[in-house]
Amino acid sequence: MTAPRWIIHLPTTLTSLDEVTALAVALRDSLGHLAVVDFGETTLSEEDAQFLRTRVFCDARLGEAGRCRRPDAHDGPCGLARHRR
Repeated sequence: MTAPRWIIHLPTTLTSLDEVTALAVALRDSLGHLAVVDFGETTLSEEDAQFLRTRVFCDARLGEAGRCRRPDAHDGPCGLARHRR
């Protein structure tokens, strides 16, 4: 049995999906070196519709290299290259 993982819900004052996606990318780029944060599982939701989530990044695992760094539903193969939405 493994211990439960914890989720940080981080509300923002941003009002557009593009802006909050850019923030998620910036957080990944600045904190991506921390092994304790799983950015592949990042989702976004409107404040009053938290049950409707938009996945930000592809969550495909790349073995020892971590997860794909490309956007969700990207074209082409998965990879580690920085690819901004």
